[in-house]
Amino acid sequence: MSSPIVSTDWLADHLGDPDLRLFDCTLLTRPAPDGSDLVSESGRETWLAGHLPGAAHIDILALSDPDQPFRYALPPPERFAAAAGALGIGQGVRPVLYCRNHHMWAARIWNTLRHYGFDDARVLDGGWAKWTAEGRPVETGPVRHPPAGFVARPRAGIFVDADAASAAIGDPATVLVNALSPEQHAGRGGVHYGRPGRIPGSVNVPARALTDPVTTAYLPPDRLEALFRAAGVLEGGRIVVYCGGGVAASSDALALAIIGRAAAVYGRSLQEWARDPARPLVTD
Repeated sequence: MSSPIVSTDWLADHLGDPDLRLFDCTLLTRPAPDGSDLVSESGRETWLAGHLPGAAHIDILALSDPDQPFRYALPPPERFAAAAGALGIGQGVRPVLYCRNHHMWAARIWNTLRHYGFDDARVLDGGWAKWTAEGRPVETGPVRHPPAGFVARPRAGIFVDADAASAAIGDPATVLVNALSPEQHAGRGGVHYGRPGRIPGSVNVPARALTDPVTTAYLPPDRLEALFRAAGVLEGGRIVVYCGGGVAASSDALALAIIGRAAAVYGRSLQEWARDPARPLVTD
């Protein structure tokens, strides 16, 4: 597959392309007052205060299924098609996605579009932080792209459910990867989804370890491959990535795509798994 990311240089050269549609995917999260969960808030106001030229806003909450008890739940295909089309995503369009705070939200939208059969989206490497650090232009105020025709064709294997994650435990042909922090992987802190811990047998490749702390761009492919190989991720034939809600895991999946490896994301992740006492978790 072609690279799922584009550079700031590439975007600067293509901002005027008629088929390019730029989207700020920023979502804001904070711990609930009791620390037991995360509260998600739209990044719309942040986007209005400053965004890349011509960038509209995607709110992942508006693309999710409000009738399900989990954050960022995938909606029925017809609902997603209507929402994506209204945003201006569809046939003949090349969306480029970015975030203000990290790649994770853009990666989740990228992965969701792939789930519904759309492969033409790319993530801006380094996002808002790299673009602005390079002194490139920004603007304020609302932007809306013309509607497009989106046809949803859901495909298997992009997102998987709890049973698929459970089946991966002890399967030598599958590697389970936890994209959360080392502390969360060990069950020692930062838990916002119920019981602490990790799915048995999973290895840890934190999403935040995949990017340069200064530029926020993804590490070069050779360094990404070294990180995943050192964790044993590339030893199996199949990779399943999880986190708290399928967001950080999507950044791991994108990084794996950069080095030419496919990965499935357990979409509901620990927000579902940890709240089911029948599902095992281990801690250090």
